[in-house]
Amino acid sequence: MSSMPSSPAESGGPDVHAVQRKWQERWAEKDPFRAGGDEDTRPRKYVLAMFPYPSGDLHMGHAENYLYSDIVARFWRHRGYNVLHPIGWDSFGLPAENAAIQRKADPVQWTSANIAQQKTSMKDYGVSFDWSRVLHTSDPDYYRWNQWLFERLYERGLAYRKDGAVNWCPFDQTVLANEQVVDGRCERCGNEVIKKKLTQWYLRITDYADRLLDDLNQLEGFWPQKVIQMQRNWIGRSVGADIDFEIEGRAEKVTVFSTRPDTLHGATFFVVAPDSDLAAELIQGASAEAQERFATYLADVRKATDIDRQSSDRPKTGVFLERWAINPVNGERMPVWAADYVLADYGHGAVMAVPAHDQRDLDFARAFDLPVRIVVDTTAPVTGAIPVIELDEHGVPIDPGGESIDDLDPARTGVALAGEGRLINSGPFDGLSKRTAISRVIDQLQKDGLGRAAKTFRLRDWLISRQRFWGTPIPMIHTDDGRIVPVPDDQLPVRLPAVEGLDLTPKGASPLGAAKDWVEVADPETGAPARRDPDTMDTFVDSSWYYMRFLSPGDTTQPFSSREADKWGPVDFYIGGVEHAILHLLYARFVTKAMFDMGMVEFTEPFTHLINQGMVILGGTKMSKSKGNLVLFQEELDAHGADALRVALGFAGPVEDDKDWDDVSTTGATKFLARALRIAHDVDSETDVVWAEGDAALRRVTHRLWADAPGLIEQTKFNVVVARLMELVNATRKAIDTGAGAGDPAVREAAEAIAMILDLFAPHTAEEMWEVLGYEPFVGLAVWRQPDPTLLVEESVTAVVQVDGKVRATLEVSARIDAADLEARARADEKVRRALGDREIVRAVVRPPKVVSFSTK
Repeated sequence: MSSMPSSPAESGGPDVHAVQRKWQERWAEKDPFRAGGDEDTRPRKYVLAMFPYPSGDLHMGHAENYLYSDIVARFWRHRGYNVLHPIGWDSFGLPAENAAIQRKADPVQWTSANIAQQKTSMKDYGVSFDWSRVLHTSDPDYYRWNQWLFERLYERGLAYRKDGAVNWCPFDQTVLANEQVVDGRCERCGNEVIKKKLTQWYLRITDYADRLLDDLNQLEGFWPQKVIQMQRNWIGRSVGADIDFEIEGRAEKVTVFSTRPDTLHGATFFVVAPDSDLAAELIQGASAEAQERFATYLADVRKATDIDRQSSDRPKTGVFLERWAINPVNGERMPVWAADYVLADYGHGAVMAVPAHDQRDLDFARAFDLPVRIVVDTTAPVTGAIPVIELDEHGVPIDPGGESIDDLDPARTGVALAGEGRLINSGPFDGLSKRTAISRVIDQLQKDGLGRAAKTFRLRDWLISRQRFWGTPIPMIHTDDGRIVPVPDDQLPVRLPAVEGLDLTPKGASPLGAAKDWVEVADPETGAPARRDPDTMDTFVDSSWYYMRFLSPGDTTQPFSSREADKWGPVDFYIGGVEHAILHLLYARFVTKAMFDMGMVEFTEPFTHLINQGMVILGGTKMSKSKGNLVLFQEELDAHGADALRVALGFAGPVEDDKDWDDVSTTGATKFLARALRIAHDVDSETDVVWAEGDAALRRVTHRLWADAPGLIEQTKFNVVVARLMELVNATRKAIDTGAGAGDPAVREAAEAIAMILDLFAPHTAEEMWEVLGYEPFVGLAVWRQPDPTLLVEESVTAVVQVDGKVRATLEVSARIDAADLEARARADEKVRRALGDREIVRAVVRPPKVVSFSTK
């Protein structure tokens, strides 16, 4: 083997950067990781990592994310699959635009430079991407299809424009979707968000709310339970009734949604959202003083976020509108209040207040001295026959002993009665259990024409308009006579104008509106003067379907090939951070279902398996420039090489856990890789040796890893696989140094196993080992071997013997020993006999082949 590279032992250790360059050049030349075409008959897997935003060079979060996606992609190639593993850039959005403004630069140039830098770093990192399918969302060839898809949604009534109160970021000077407001702040810049009335474009995601919720059942066991629950909570389906209330002096009734129609007899006042059109209408009939109080109150409400308004510990405030609603079941007049704990876009923007059984209503009633009436006795049993419930003169249930249950009265305790029970003070429904009463009351409302069964959702339609430059132009034209006309397909894409001459500084209106030559166009239908829509799309539109564009990124006739979608879709494994649990994943699921309804795809969920990784932190806290606690990816790459960085991250802990860089050992990884490569150089047997003749003990270690590795990888226990590789390297080193020697066939078998499995984590070192061992490139395409089942049977195991809970002896026994023989061996052992002494064994627990436990007296 004189033609092989020199041994690390001879040269003082491998030159990791030289090894890196060597194999990256060969990968670039041969393109071994390109997904196979129609002629490739292997089964397929589509592996995808969430694509990065090109805000600069890669960081340690990227290093972790793309390591994990590469492990999965390489694993399935080794299992004999044709793997699609593409990469692109989510290149539109606020960070690029803000950076361009700060630098007085063109966002196109700034973004392109960052993409080039990240692409170089990804190649240096050795990620096995299919580089023939690269895309970036700010490319007109990509966003043309964003616009095309928007117009298809518009045709189906799923894209629409309306006036409404929206989330407004004063810093970024743009609107935000509900999902982009975190704890009342902009998820991009962290500044407080306010409410503002604007006319905006929305996607009707609520039309899919039931399917988005119910189809989560398909993902059970394949997505992290945490993410599934977060989506369920965000969609927030509530089932109940729409109830029609009359407002004195108003011809049209007001509809209220309630999940507790059984408590309708307990409604004692009526509340509307102060920022709703209904409140603005009702206050017009009030006194001047009331109108002034309301105007002052409304101004304060508009400064608060929805999160603040919904807070349970926020003091209850409101204004009486000097109007009265009529309870439809008993005719009682109820005062109408405006209060900020009711939101204009939840249900119908109004609620019937039942203070005895709703804590927020109770807090409000106690603050303004409004009546509280108990209509559900939560002390009454809900099973068995309907009991006779006696009430005292105040309508409070009396217990069988004749004593009033005053201590439960919410008006005094301040605690609403929200549990199960039976109805009281509810006329014909008295005595019914809560659950039975809900359906009976709904039936009665429908019969009387006063209401109907209904459901509502926490989910709101997706607001996609953005008043910024760096995004997909919304492809709609506004005519002088008020029509909105889609740009014809043959005129797509509507390209962004040149930046030169435009002021991109946020001003509350899109900079595109000032691009006169761009915005002024002809009406496609009449030829009359018209104007383009000046807003751009939320960048989450870009990422809602990008995974499909990878299937045919160069196609100029359609967004993607349905034929390719049938072959590859949906994505088999999707890898990324849990921070996208709601926004991106929810939007991608919605758009996939819409594309299914349009006949574009044959599946309804975009991502079959979801893998969420934790963060890479430093000193127990998240890395950030402001804290000065950054670990720079390129510096680590330069210092240690890609393979050591990859192995160190892969070994650092479970995928889903945060990894503190202080605990990540690149030094240990470097030493391990040098030991592995040295083994390949030490092997002193040819490729055609008969392995079965080798060291049986080493072969068992090798074949146990072959048997266990696939299951460990599929369970994302990557750190365990690294630990098992280290164990095999140590066993092989021992066999070389103190066993049968470097010429033993079992040593070659172990070395080849190390190279093939190490390829998941350290592909450059693995390729070098493979070449040293005498094989043609590329180990990354080598199909893993099957374990020999005869080597998986343990010939002997160590059995533990306990006496009264303490380990007193260990026994080497046959792995196939039965319970009687194992107990006899334990009783006969000298150490066990000494531990027992004269005491009597009263209980023996025997679990062959590993445990015997004696209890004595």
